[in-house]
Amino acid sequence: MQIKPKSNAPGHQLNLSAGSASVIVAVSLVLLKLWAFAETGSLSVAASLTDSALDLIISVSGLLAIIYSARPADSDHTFGHNSAEDIAALGQAALLTVSAGAITWGAISRLLQPEPHLLTSETRGIMVMGFSVVLTLALVLWQRRVYKETGSKVVQADSLHYISDLVPNIGAILALAASAYFAVPQIDSIVALAAAMILFSGAYRIGRLAFDALMDRAADADTITIITDILDGWPKVYGYHDLKTRMSGAKVFVQVHIELDGKQSLESAHLIGKNLKAEITKSIPFVEVIIHKDLRK
Repeated sequence: MQIKPKSNAPGHQLNLSAGSASVIVAVSLVLLKLWAFAETGSLSVAASLTDSALDLIISVSGLLAIIYSARPADSDHTFGHNSAEDIAALGQAALLTVSAGAITWGAISRLLQPEPHLLTSETRGIMVMGFSVVLTLALVLWQRRVYKETGSKVVQADSLHYISDLVPNIGAILALAASAYFAVPQIDSIVALAAAMILFSGAYRIGRLAFDALMDRAADADTITIITDILDGWPKVYGYHDLKTRMSGAKVFVQVHIELDGKQSLESAHLIGKNLKAEITKSIPFVEVIIHKDLRK
């Protein structure tokens, strides 16, 4: 299995485009849903509005993280600034959890009221939420394309969150329709609860990935398999040991000791290591490789 290499510069530009689009969409959705909530009084719309308000905060912080993480390594950050993406993603997970808790509390409180909360102007709300679905779907498709190209965790986390938005938005449409055409306003709170569960799930996924990266978790199994396949078949490499990998943002750090014939010249040994490093770099995007050469006697 071989992954085509990507250029860091174009990757950064794609990440910036995804981050900027996310901010623009979040601002638009907040304004639209604020108006829809004022018109309808729907808790499912309010849940979606709260989610979009958090989207805006998350999108702005994510865009800043993308900009910061692209800075080159310096004397204080010799491995670069890629972990800024993981920190931002962990913050996103925390905000999602708080949002889901608030929505759950509001939905349960409304369901326990003796009289159902009546909604108004449902048709206008349906139109706004329908447009929100289309706008969100367009953003998600672009973010998924960018993530496949760049591997950015911030873009991935933002995309996962917007994907989770689609179900609550559609649910809000169904809740408004149930209130308008079937006089069942309680559906609104039930949909809000379902939306909260989706948010909790998304927060867990995003938080786990970010935490793993911040704790220097090893690269995924597919990436390690690519590396070991290259090492196993590389000419004049008689073995290897102490293979270590870790993730930082979208970047993979690899360190390995290779065993070479000690009778060959240092120039030959250096060339073997150089070509091996080039092959790993070509096969895995955004990778930094350190190869230690152990010479057999």
